Amino acid sequence: MNADSLGLLTWWAERAGTGTLFGFNVAHPEALLVLPLVPLWLWWNQRRAAQRESLPFSRTDVLIRGPRPALAWVRWVPWLRATAFAGLVVAIAQPRSGARAERVNSEGIDIALTIDISSSMLAEDFQPQNRMEVAREKLKRFVLGRTTDRVGLVAFSGEALTQVPLTTDYPVVIAAIDTLQVGQLEDGTAIGTAIATAANRLRNSPGRSRVMVLLTDGENNRGAIDPRTAAQAAGAFGIRIYTIGVGTEGMAPVPVGRGLFGLRYENRPVKIDEPLLTEIASTTGGRYFRAKDAAALQSIYEQIDRLERSAVEAKAFIRYTERFRWPLVVGMLALLGELWLRARRGLLP
Repeated sequence: MNADSLGLLTWWAERAGTGTLFGFNVAHPEALLVLPLVPLWLWWNQRRAAQRESLPFSRTDVLIRGPRPALAWVRWVPWLRATAFAGLVVAIAQPRSGARAERVNSEGIDIALTIDISSSMLAEDFQPQNRMEVAREKLKRFVLGRTTDRVGLVAFSGEALTQVPLTTDYPVVIAAIDTLQVGQLEDGTAIGTAIATAANRLRNSPGRSRVMVLLTDGENNRGAIDPRTAAQAAGAFGIRIYTIGVGTEGMAPVPVGRGLFGLRYENRPVKIDEPLLTEIASTTGGRYFRAKDAAALQSIYEQIDRLERSAVEAKAFIRYTERFRWPLVVGMLALLGELWLRARRGLLP
């Protein structure tokens, strides 16, 4: 073989090794290793045809009566066969276009959202909504801003319960937030139990950064676990706690029972144990925030979002567009073309 043929074979071997073909990604690059057989077969066929040009025949009268080859068309037959073979091989290799799966740096942390659902969360000092409705709305907006973070949800009042374990399935978290209602758990405010429950979800999580966001509107009055002890244990596991006290200053309308026309409200003093929430946050390297209205609560979640960023490695997958149909069509047309020439032109075998 000449230098040009050898160079062609080398080029195809390199393409098969890298899994690319004319700028396309190839799903099965090993199939491309068969393509060098095409120029080899054409070269061998040309030599064989040259040897046949002076083929002796003892009965010229039989040859004259037999089918007469159309020499101009005969030359196309090997090329059509080679094209059909090459098209089939390329189709099997499965070329495709589009982006490929690749590793990219992104931001990701593990977050346990811990929310108070005690009866005082129905206080209507965040008009026109109560504290519970505003808290749900801001929580959902915070979750919708996640991309690679794992988020869990813990609800508490007199006891604590995990609503959603850590996950990146944000629609599930959103649906769970929508179902949060006052009265789902025994009433009261067990801050220590809430911290312990959320910390138990975070302590074995794989993330480099573990965060708990605890929202409450009251004072610790239930539960067997001391909030300060729970915070120290959480800090030992590398969990930062951001605490949020929700409620205006002074008096707020709080539901105290049911009457003929629904809930009965009384103006009662807003009691948030800010020294305790501040100590819990500082013990774990977090911060305490006070939300006196809906806008302040939204701003707090945005601040926490900016404070907590940790680089992680994620894999992004983008669907390919399959392109094997075109070489398959070309190969089939070439095969049909060869069969048509043999049938209509009466070619000699």
